[in-house]
Amino acid sequence: MSALFSSLQLAGLELPNRIVVSPMCQYSAVEGTPTDWHLVHYGGLANSGAGLVVVEATHVESLGRITHGCLGIYSDENEAGIARFLACCRKLGSARFGIQLNHAGRKASSNKPWIGIKSALDPAEGWETVSPSAIPFGPGWHTPREADRADMDRIRDAFVASTRRALRIGFDDLEVHAAHGYLLHSFLSPLSNQRTDEYGGSFANRTRFPLEVLKAVRSHWPEGKPLGVRLSVVDWDDRGWTVEDTINFAGLLRGCGFDFICASSGGAKAGLKVPAQREYQTQFAGRIRREANIKVRAVGLITEPEEAERLIAQGHADMVALARAFLDNPHWAWRAANKLGGDVSRPNQYLRASPEIWPGAARKQQVSA
Repeated sequence: MSALFSSLQLAGLELPNRIVVSPMCQYSAVEGTPTDWHLVHYGGLANSGAGLVVVEATHVESLGRITHGCLGIYSDENEAGIARFLACCRKLGSARFGIQLNHAGRKASSNKPWIGIKSALDPAEGWETVSPSAIPFGPGWHTPREADRADMDRIRDAFVASTRRALRIGFDDLEVHAAHGYLLHSFLSPLSNQRTDEYGGSFANRTRFPLEVLKAVRSHWPEGKPLGVRLSVVDWDDRGWTVEDTINFAGLLRGCGFDFICASSGGAKAGLKVPAQREYQTQFAGRIRREANIKVRAVGLITEPEEAERLIAQGHADMVALARAFLDNPHWAWRAANKLGGDVSRPNQYLRASPEIWPGAARKQQVSA
């Protein structure tokens, strides 16, 4: 039996396999509200064969959006729009759906990536950003305002309000984004947090505000539904956040009732050299899983079914999350099932492409091998 296609019990949710479609920003919302693009995009992934699809980084307030096109869950219009496409996905597809909540912090007020990731320099288009310290993300970026207690209270409450909206919509899984240099990660990392008050300096101080937010989210999300955090395991800078910090923090999160860690890396500031090669960050997943005793989702340059299978079979991760591999082939899980002998759900309308019926499937496997 394929380990990748074995079921997984995650809190009160049973996933039919260990494949997760990672959250991927689409930059196609209007004032935070999804458009028809989201309906088509997620509608296709609903029948991808993945056990879980996680909706892109969805922002808890308008000032926390990365770009003008980023998805939000801070208004009734946002909530209704997300509920619309999720209802369609549930009606026509088989995947479970999660959502990732985010606040972009000092990386907010940016251009869409096809324009160029940099700060929105035109004051008429951009907006003021906040961060633990008034330090720009990199050269050419705006200088954020140092968050005060009122900002922190507002943002914590925004995460809670968005959590309630996600619960009303009916998501199966919730993930809080505390990686890639966004607000919560910027509090964790000494590269971006240079405060001298109780929210900066020591590990206990730098984790204080993220824990305030995460505990507040935990108190409003049912224990039977999976709740996790995406962390940058390392900053790829000797002066930054380390894997040991991640293990310690993951242990605190487990003690607060969190169910999993999505183990990513990098993004604390511009210009860091990330060794983006095979298994450049999945190497950390197994250590977190063992030492923090918490379920782990591995992510990052996982492209081949055999890689994903090995990560699960050898105990390095409980789940594997793929992003661009699913943009390249929305039916990646079907290909993986064919290669690994796994069982995957296919809609009736596409059954004629299954290996049991279509000789071309076997031929395609031979050619790719």
